[in-house]
Amino acid sequence: MSPRTALFALTAMSTALTALAFPATAATREDGLSTITINGANAYPESIATDNRYIYTGSIADGTVYRGRLGSKALDPFLPGGRDDRTEVSGIKISGNRLVVAGAFTGRLFTYTSTGKLVASYSVPDSGEKTLVNDEAVAPNGDVYVTDSFRPVLYRIPAAEVHGPATGAHRTLQAASRLPDYVAGQSNGNGIVATPDGKSLIIGYWYSGALYRLTLATGEIRKIAAPPLTSADGMMLRGNTLYIARSVNNEITTVRLSCDYTQATVVGERTYPGADTTTGVAVSGDRLLVSNSQMNGYLRGDPPTSPVFTLESLPLR
Repeated sequence: MSPRTALFALTAMSTALTALAFPATAATREDGLSTITINGANAYPESIATDNRYIYTGSIADGTVYRGRLGSKALDPFLPGGRDDRTEVSGIKISGNRLVVAGAFTGRLFTYTSTGKLVASYSVPDSGEKTLVNDEAVAPNGDVYVTDSFRPVLYRIPAAEVHGPATGAHRTLQAASRLPDYVAGQSNGNGIVATPDGKSLIIGYWYSGALYRLTLATGEIRKIAAPPLTSADGMMLRGNTLYIARSVNNEITTVRLSCDYTQATVVGERTYPGADTTTGVAVSGDRLLVSNSQMNGYLRGDPPTSPVFTLESLPLR
């Protein structure tokens, strides 16, 4: 069974999604929602990243990275799919003037300058295990941490490599921590964020819905006291408020973390008309950006629910 087929088997066990077509403009509707179009016929946007200039997303189907100015109605191709052997894109993060792009089932990861030059590419160790290089977190010191949903490890890329010269060097991803409670054959560690104080990482598990806190100084990993949030995918942390895109549930769950990041309380759950496998989330100003990845149909091999691929912009509230 291929990794793609295996991951679909997981989603098939969950509630079926309701998928509606999106309008193709970014005009704000009466409910405060607006839609951003992705100009690509095979976009399948898994993740979102944003800074004070651009919004980025990437195609898990062909590896294209899309970019658009903040406030624009559409994202256009920025890095063509297939270049640098980048054929799939899952998580995307921004670290200063660097873009960090996860390669999903290919086991690859890429770092680029803001002008699109390849800084370096990475591969997981060749152990024969399945891999799903899924999402990244940028620590305040610039180190990047990367989840692998099929391997119980957390990779780390030092800040000096992330911000090094754009030589296009190829390296092997190095494991920094071993993660607990991985279930063989399931999608485990997925979304990941760094706490504002730089001391910890928060990691969400897709299959079990558990949240974990990893203390960077000691390597201690502790399960956070929280209700299970199954299908937890991309995450965004602002202060002590954690926004979790829950793909199969088709919603954004808002969680309030305790000051020591040992407890979590659900304070809100949101969806919107036309939500279609919400796998990525980002915050830009007073707006919440969510990806309509259409992943459920993609993993099944179905035609797109809508020929127009989109992100949704919601009031942060």
